[in-house]
Amino acid sequence: MSTTAPDYTLLDHTADLGMRVYGTDLKDLFEGAGRALMHLMVKAEIPNKTHSMKISVSGEDLADLMVRWLGEILYLFSGENLVVTSIRMGSVSSSHLDATLETVPFEPEIHETLREIKAVTYHHIEVTEIGNGWEAKVIFDV
Repeated sequence: MSTTAPDYTLLDHTADLGMRVYGTDLKDLFEGAGRALMHLMVKAEIPNKTHSMKISVSGEDLADLMVRWLGEILYLFSGENLVVTSIRMGSVSSSHLDATLETVPFEPEIHETLREIKAVTYHHIEVTEIGNGWEAKVIFDV
């Protein structure tokens, strides 16, 4: 995972966990959201050897795309036991994105689970253009 923390803030939300993430453009926003999710879930050392995988995600609109994108990253961690260490966005449109992820297998000896996130929710999901960039608000079921 990148040693630089992504640009996000945590939101107070009853019984759930929320974040607001920022980006200069859509690529930066979606990359930052993915990095923030991993930053919330696991503390990991940056390994020398990773596995590269390309993924494509489609959605009805930007909000749906964000939920599905973060859902893919969550699935890789909780379903496939993979830690995403790096994200390189390819293309991002209002309904589709392509990205390349670097992953390593989760190893309890070197990775520390910080919190369990069960799902990315549609509750209060927002992806909006702001004055000098983009902002997304996402709520997770914990």
